[in-house]
Amino acid sequence: MFDIENRTALPLASSAGCSCCSPAAHAHKAPAAVVISDAGTGSRRTFAVEGLTCGHCVQTVEKAVSALDGVESASVDLVPGGRSGLTVTGTVSDTAVRQAVTSAGYSLASN
Repeated sequence: MFDIENRTALPLASSAGCSCCSPAAHAHKAPAAVVISDAGTGSRRTFAVEGLTCGHCVQTVEKAVSALDGVESASVDLVPGGRSGLTVTGTVSDTAVRQAVTSAGYSLASN
């Protein structure tokens, strides 16, 4: 009935110990730039996202991007404190993905 993907369960952190949930976490935002691994006419692209530290961060970005028109799926491969991979499938524009990630409080990595 549902296509369930096996994914590692990521813990949701409390606001006391998670850098994404603290008020200071969003005080500095780096300029957003996109890194595309498959820029052809295909519908699957990968972006490097900075600032993700936990499962809450992953859920926030996946939810923001999945809500965009034209997105079939959005999933994050978490690298805590490093550059996490955001894979987006669908016909959504890179600009819309960038805006959704930025609105969620994170940034796409510079090249």
